[in-house]
Amino acid sequence: MSSGRSAEPRRETTDGGISFWFAQAGIPAPREPLPGDTHADVCIVGGGYTGLWTAYYLKKAVPFLHITVLEAAFCGYGASGRHGGRLSNGVAGRDRYARLHGHDAAVRLQRAMNDTVGEVVRDVTEEKIDADVHRGGALDVAYTPAQLARLKDHHSVEIAFGERDRVLRGARETAGRIGVRGAVGSTWTPHGARLHPVKLVTGLAAAVEALGVTVHESTPVTEIRPKHAVTPYGTVRAPYVLRCTEGYTAGVKGHRRTWIPLHSSMIVTEPLPAALWETLGWEGREILGDLAHTGPHATRTADDRIALGGRGVPYRYGSRTDDDGRTRPATVEALRGHLVRLFPATAGAAVDHAWSGVTGAARDWCASVGLDRSTGLGWAGGYVDSGVTTANLAARTLRDLIQQDSGQAGPTGLTALPWVNHRVRRWEPEPLRWLTVHGADAARRAADRRETATSRADSDPLARVADRIAGVR
Repeated sequence: MSSGRSAEPRRETTDGGISFWFAQAGIPAPREPLPGDTHADVCIVGGGYTGLWTAYYLKKAVPFLHITVLEAAFCGYGASGRHGGRLSNGVAGRDRYARLHGHDAAVRLQRAMNDTVGEVVRDVTEEKIDADVHRGGALDVAYTPAQLARLKDHHSVEIAFGERDRVLRGARETAGRIGVRGAVGSTWTPHGARLHPVKLVTGLAAAVEALGVTVHESTPVTEIRPKHAVTPYGTVRAPYVLRCTEGYTAGVKGHRRTWIPLHSSMIVTEPLPAALWETLGWEGREILGDLAHTGPHATRTADDRIALGGRGVPYRYGSRTDDDGRTRPATVEALRGHLVRLFPATAGAAVDHAWSGVTGAARDWCASVGLDRSTGLGWAGGYVDSGVTTANLAARTLRDLIQQDSGQAGPTGLTALPWVNHRVRRWEPEPLRWLTVHGADAARRAADRRETATSRADSDPLARVADRIAGVR
């Protein structure tokens, strides 16, 4: 079934402009930049989810703290305002943490991530943030024999890590849930939700300010050192300085190779009519993924669009980041092609907006959070593709680490998780890191093409080559 509009000329796609979410919700009135040198009890660098949630939890736990947040552009300018609207329970590096600290430690980390999905929903409800949250769970669909083999393995592994409420479905049951062409199986977990990224981040920023936290925008931090956050407008001195810059960490002096900025791109369709949704199904509004090696993902928005994302140009030479989210036409067409591959009935639907953003990746692809008790410097990041949920867990962990260090509380279950204070070697100098990321990406894309073309029942060897190149395993 087609949408009936394939013969009509396509509307022009808006490109960049930060993201569709900002175009829809609007950019809030700017906050004042830092007026000069000042002091704080805690200085947080970065006005995205990690920084704002850290300020939120710290201020609620210790109301007398003077907390200052410094944001280079405006709150949500980075990944927090550009991602696909997915609240998922994945965490980067879990398998490595299992090898380093034991299976039980990794299970505790996974259970904390599962619980964090509910924590975010509770935060939104408590603060009365209208963020279009719908907790429909997360659905991963396979549509090739090789993907089905990976899906079954993924399902078994997730159960081994404590997800007893996960459900495996065959082709017929999957078709009853969602109209992905050729779907041969799926796995579903209740630990997932859809949300509006910008409504969440702007609501969170307002909640933080209402608690008495000071937020300065248009204030880039050029250097972080013990008890100092240096900006062009002055320096904030504080016993604790927390680096919550994620994909933009390379712009901070001395951190060019700490984490690399990985670029992801998004498209969003026009609102789709009810007749088309009858074909597509997706009544549960689950966040959607498939088992391709390149990892595309999709959501059904509150106003019945499809937002779909995946890697475009995964990395820019020299750890550069974009200015306003502009996306190459070839990437837009590739994402459109994947959308139509999943849902052929969308072939005539217009793509209203395309944009890109960055997330951070450590050399071993492990998310981490930590506090150096000798210097008061803290950090969180390396989330890769699960930043919304991971940021919340990291923020609560930073709260507990600071309270423990300052003698206000003892160790907690969060401070004992295996990702706390995990450190890795830095990324290689250029051109090695560019070659590493692009080589791995090319191998994964080739593996997807070969699996689709040959209908092989096992994963293409090129996917394992990609993992070895990237250092994922």
